[in-house]
Amino acid sequence: MGVFDFRRQGGSSKRFRTSSKTTSMENSPTMLGSKGLIKKHEFVRLIIQCLYSFGYNRSASCLESESGICYKSVDFEMLESQILRGDWDDCIDTVNKMKDLEDDTRSSVLFLLFKQCFLEFLSCGDDSSALSILRKQVPMLHMSKEKVHKLAYNILSLKKMELGKLDEDVISELRRRLVMELGKQLPPPIVLPERRLEHLVETSVTAQIDSCIYHNSQDVVSVYEDHCCGRDQIPTETVQILTDHSNEVWFVQFSNYGEYLASSSSDCTAIIWKVMENGKLKKEHTLRSHQNPVSFVAWSPDDTKLLTCGNMEVLKLWDVETGTCKHTFGDHGFTVSSCAWFPDSKRLVCGSSDPEKGICMWDCDGNEMKAWRGMRMPKVLDLAVTSDGENLISIFSDKEIRILNLWTNAEQVILEEHSITSLSVSMDSKYFIVNLNSQEIHLRDVAGKWEKPLKYTGHKQNKYVIRSCFGGFNSMFIASGSENSEVYIWNRRSSKPIEVLSGHSMTVNSVSWNPKRPQMLASASDDHIIRIWGPSHSDKTQPETLS
Repeated sequence: MGVFDFRRQGGSSKRFRTSSKTTSMENSPTMLGSKGLIKKHEFVRLIIQCLYSFGYNRSASCLESESGICYKSVDFEMLESQILRGDWDDCIDTVNKMKDLEDDTRSSVLFLLFKQCFLEFLSCGDDSSALSILRKQVPMLHMSKEKVHKLAYNILSLKKMELGKLDEDVISELRRRLVMELGKQLPPPIVLPERRLEHLVETSVTAQIDSCIYHNSQDVVSVYEDHCCGRDQIPTETVQILTDHSNEVWFVQFSNYGEYLASSSSDCTAIIWKVMENGKLKKEHTLRSHQNPVSFVAWSPDDTKLLTCGNMEVLKLWDVETGTCKHTFGDHGFTVSSCAWFPDSKRLVCGSSDPEKGICMWDCDGNEMKAWRGMRMPKVLDLAVTSDGENLISIFSDKEIRILNLWTNAEQVILEEHSITSLSVSMDSKYFIVNLNSQEIHLRDVAGKWEKPLKYTGHKQNKYVIRSCFGGFNSMFIASGSENSEVYIWNRRSSKPIEVLSGHSMTVNSVSWNPKRPQMLASASDDHIIRIWGPSHSDKTQPETLS
């Protein structure tokens, strides 16, 4: 009896015999597909695996018999049988004879086998044999000290569990788990990766979605035909015109849940619009309190509050439901440039173009909680807080981007060659875009892993503040205004615009994509109007004008 023979645990000592199933088709050179790229026996084997994973065991077994192709390789079927019987000497021999197995993988597999041997020796009270494995067999695998120490620690912990009381059913279950674990360790073709056919189909569908420049839906894609979306998936036509502002409209932003749109204007007002069930917008509140043009708005994450920034003026907090001003931050000399909310909707942060004011964090009652000031603090042009509350991204002195990790205080600085006019962060907090007066939009990752940004061109911008945004399903699109009175839309994977929307008669200052309605886009222009864009339809109708 070998040192790894566990017949005393109830296993048979009979050695495994190679399956009598034929493997003639497995060796066949027959290829499938119009290009002959798929090996027939591999494809059939994947189908068999798929049938077993769905629980269609009789169909899978029938296909194995008819095709002569086994779902499990001869090597793994042999190893599984040996493990379940406890023929450990034969297990070791089978693993050592496996071809094309990398040394690290072979060592990991043998380690798991030795670990099971170790466990079963302890369970039957044979401590000396267990120690023999630890001293003689495991060191031969050149495993890390950590793994060896962990195994040694098991001597004490497993002894405390009184493993001698474990019955054959428990041992059998542990062996089945070992088979499953080895199935994850061993490479193809010895073992097929789990749900391999599903993975291949999903990869194909994903590749088709990725290559579809108009894909803008979370609907499940059919595998019956190749996937391709039309331009009707994105907003390309004006469906409504909002004309309530009496002067240039500088900024628009949809609320986080997509139920409202806020706009601000050089007419010194901001307007809250309600998005109706039918997709039309109606005016909810006109916010009148600023003495100067309103340059910026920011929704609280819970959409119950709205911040408005007056141009070279104070910051105001509004109640969305009633349209009343709840608090005014700063004084007439404060000079707010931009503001943002933290995820709890209880704290906000604002930046000033006055270097002495810096960046301030307040609660909703106006109590200053934190400030970043100092002689070396440059003027703040724009800022944002990522939706996870981890990072504060600021634009300083025209060309400098600073990303401050609020949890670790780590800071990364990015320098652009041209002046930055605006900043926007993706909903998932992973990416941000900046508009430059060089007529480029740069996409960067917040984590700072990319050496160079992705660049988008085509729009016109060299002297005004133009704001862009992420939008669509999974924020896969970027939209921007332009000084030539048009709206530009890019798929994030392409540097050239996929759509250019005409309708405004003057500079388009800002755009916002509805986060819950991926086919709704708003644009604000110097022509005093806001255009709501939706998908194109064959029946051409005049857009509704709301005034």
